[in-house]
Formats: sequence, structure tokens, C-alpha cells
Amino acid sequence: MKSIKEVDIANKKIFIRVDFNVPMDELQNIQNDARIKAVLPTLRYALDNNAKLIIASHLGRPKGKFIPEFSLAPVAKRLGRLLHTDIKMAPDCIGPEVKALVSGMKAGDIVLLENLRFHPEERKNDDAFAKELADLCDVYINNAFAVSHRINASVVAITKYAKVCAGGFLLQKETGYFEKIMAEPQRPVVAILGGAKVSDKLMALDNMSDHVDKFIVGGAMANTFLKSTGCSMGKSKIEKDLVEAAGAIIRKAVERGIKFYLPVDAVVSRRFDAKAATKIVPIYEIPENWMAMDIGPATSLLFTEVLYDAKTVIWNGPMGVFEIDSFSRGTIAMAHSVANSYALTIVGGGDTDVALHREGVTDRITYISTGGGAFLTMLEGKELPAVAALNNI
Repeated sequence: MKSIKEVDIANKKIFIRVDFNVPMDELQNIQNDARIKAVLPTLRYALDNNAKLIIASHLGRPKGKFIPEFSLAPVAKRLGRLLHTDIKMAPDCIGPEVKALVSGMKAGDIVLLENLRFHPEERKNDDAFAKELADLCDVYINNAFAVSHRINASVVAITKYAKVCAGGFLLQKETGYFEKIMAEPQRPVVAILGGAKVSDKLMALDNMSDHVDKFIVGGAMANTFLKSTGCSMGKSKIEKDLVEAAGAIIRKAVERGIKFYLPVDAVVSRRFDAKAATKIVPIYEIPENWMAMDIGPATSLLFTEVLYDAKTVIWNGPMGVFEIDSFSRGTIAMAHSVANSYALTIVGGGDTDVALHREGVTDRITYISTGGGAFLTMLEGKELPAVAALNNI
């Protein structure tokens, strides 16, 4: 992948694809601007080289229609404050008005295009749409790791039409960390995987078994693994069609000498409700009509001890139903355990990121990825389509 530093951007119109898909409340107030701050080094580098910045992103899921609540206008205001400059908000991302706005840019000007996903062609990887975007610029820079696992027009098809293409600092940093931990990791390597479904992480588990020394599995996906060991699990959520596959993963790990850790106790409840009664039970004593909603305190202690001698830790996914406070303690405990470890720590995934920020431990994590899906795709050992598009130019 060619770097932005390797191309001439002085006085050029630079189209920078970023990921400004930030969480907002019902009043369109930005709740977390970490993704905006993550791309600032690339933007500042371009500004220092007198470039004209055309910034593009998506926000939410407007499904190809113009929906005011998904406008990037609030992002333009926040970006302007962070860069201490005026941001011109475009009325759209393509069309005559946008072309006119871009044609009048001077060195140092910044235009933020309106939500790419207001056009269905973006997610269809449409060539005509991609060409219209590419025609706006002299140089295309992909700095959107979090959407680089998607085959979208602004990260894949556009590379066929832009005159010059390269990767931004964030994209290079994200992929660089993965290359480092996969090629020459400091051992022991511990992979922590949580979340709801085994099906979401099956390929990651299979691929990571070639690289790690220990697995820690929590969240609802642990239920399926526990079921494969003969644990009844009460009414807990289980992917019945994957019980056998889960058992095969455990056996494969054991055969390779990889330690495989599952919960030993759980916080259980009869229903998904913040007001529902809860209790803590050993994992083999979950009552018939109760469900495992979070790892218990004994499991938190066990997982912390597993991390004691770790040199590299990779974490993706919460340990329980994190959105309900009663079932968030396992994830919070894991956040502190990872932060307190002496390992190189790499974390990715929406709820995982939220837990770290909520507990104020982000400064003790080596690297927090900006992408959940892209992070998982790399854990699966796959090349990101957008990165492949840059590499194949």
C-alpha cells in the first residue's frame, strides 16, 4: 500500500475517505468523537502541504435516502473546532453544486461532503457513482479502516478512477498493528473473544488458533461452547447448529497445546430486563428457566489470572449483555484487567471500545481500533477489500 507521504499532494485536491460514523443522541449531539480525532494527523499533514481537502464519510444507515437526522452537518462543526478552521459543508457528495464548490477551493480549504449513504450506489459499489467521486480530486486517500472490509464505491470502485491512490496514516497504523502481532508477536499471545454469536467469530477463532497461546471466550457465544462440553445452560441463548463446531474448536486448541478458558460462573436472570432479579451461580448449576447474562466474579478473577503473564492481548467483544448495567460488570472487569496488564494490548469492537471509555482506561491500552467489522475480518486472516484495491493499483 502506497502511503500519503509517497505522493505529491501540494496544492492538489485530495479526496480523503474517513469514517465519521460517530454516535449521536436524539438531538444530534455527538457523544463520542474518537473517530474524528483519529484522522486528524492525516488531515493536518495534508493541510501542512497546502492541499485542498475534500472529506467524505457515511453516517448511520439511511438506506440510500436523504434523511436529515443522518446529515454530517454536526460533524462539520466538531471537525472545525478540532482543526480551528472553517469547514464548508457540501449539500451532497456528487452533482453540479458539489463540483462548483470544489472547483472554487483554494489551498487549505476543507469541504466535507454530505453522507455518502444518501445514495444507494455507495453500498452497491457502483462504478458511475465512484467515477463522479473520483472526478472531484487529483489524489484519493483511504483513511477509513472501519469500512475497509466493505465493498463500497468510496473505498473500492473509486480506486479504478482516481488518478493517484494511497493510504492515510490511520489505515496504515491499523493494518500495521495486525501485521506486527500476526508475524512476530511477543508471547504468550492471549485472544479474548466475546459477543453474542459463535457464527460471528467462528472464522476468527479458527484463524487465531494458528497464532495464539491462550483463548478466553465470554459473552453469549460462550454458551454454545459450554453446551458442547455437556453443560445444560438452562434457557441461555445457544446456537444449536454450531454446538458441534464449537466442540471441534476446543479440541483443535487442546491438540495444539493452546489453553482454552470458558466461564466458570455466571450472572443469571429469567429475562432481558434491567429490573429482573439476578443471581450468581456456578456454570454447571444454572436453573432450568434462567439464562446466563454475564460472566460471574469467579470467572472475572480467572480471566485476570490468565492475563498475568501475557505479552500480547487481542480483545474483541463484551463478556455479557453490556447494554444493561446489571450485566455489564464482567465486561468492565475485563476492561480493567486488560488495561492493568503489562502486555501490548489491541482492542476492537463497539461495546468493547465503549467499556474502555466508560471506565477511563483508554490511556492504558496500546491501541484501540476504530473498526469492529474490519477488526474482526483481519482476525479471520482475510485481506480487507479496500486495502486489496489499493495494493492492486
